[in-house]
Amino acid sequence: MPISVLDMSVSLDGYIADPDDFLGGDDGERLHKWGDADGEPSGPVKQFRDEWSEAGAVLAGRRTAELMDHWGGSHAGRPIIVPSHRPPGPAARWGYPLVTYVTDGIESAMAQAKAVAGDRDVQVRGAYTGQRAIEAGVLDEVQIHLIPVLLGRGRRLFDVLPSLVELEIVRVIDTPEATHIRYRIRR
Repeated sequence: MPISVLDMSVSLDGYIADPDDFLGGDDGERLHKWGDADGEPSGPVKQFRDEWSEAGAVLAGRRTAELMDHWGGSHAGRPIIVPSHRPPGPAARWGYPLVTYVTDGIESAMAQAKAVAGDRDVQVRGAYTGQRAIEAGVLDEVQIHLIPVLLGRGRRLFDVLPSLVELEIVRVIDTPEATHIRYRIRR
């Protein structure tokens, strides 16, 4: 059975992007440098890339999907499911056959993502979408790549949650560039 995993890089003070939506600072990529291995990655970077490439689908918030231009129509060949309150724009509607917008709620979007993923995991992208999936009880795990930097301002990963959420640590991998922590959501 597939599991859904919110996978995000975050600063020590809880930010995923600066106020202008750059992904972690003035250069736009500070929070993701840990994964920028030149050539063939090894160690933890290879492990995480393998996990991402083995996923069967991506559930991405509309804002994230649009900022990434829907990853050109597929997330490395995987279908993209986008929960939204509005219908898709023209590119997603006509130009990207592997992008599906779901307008009847996060529960339906996750069910569709898990259905197309088959027996593989669903990678979840976007803070708002992750928060709504936790709130609806449809997110299974959270994987955080904790970057040793304090951004001081910006967009937080967990800004508003409806209540206390208990987590169980599944694994911790510590590297000089980041501490990678995977949690299971307790139900």
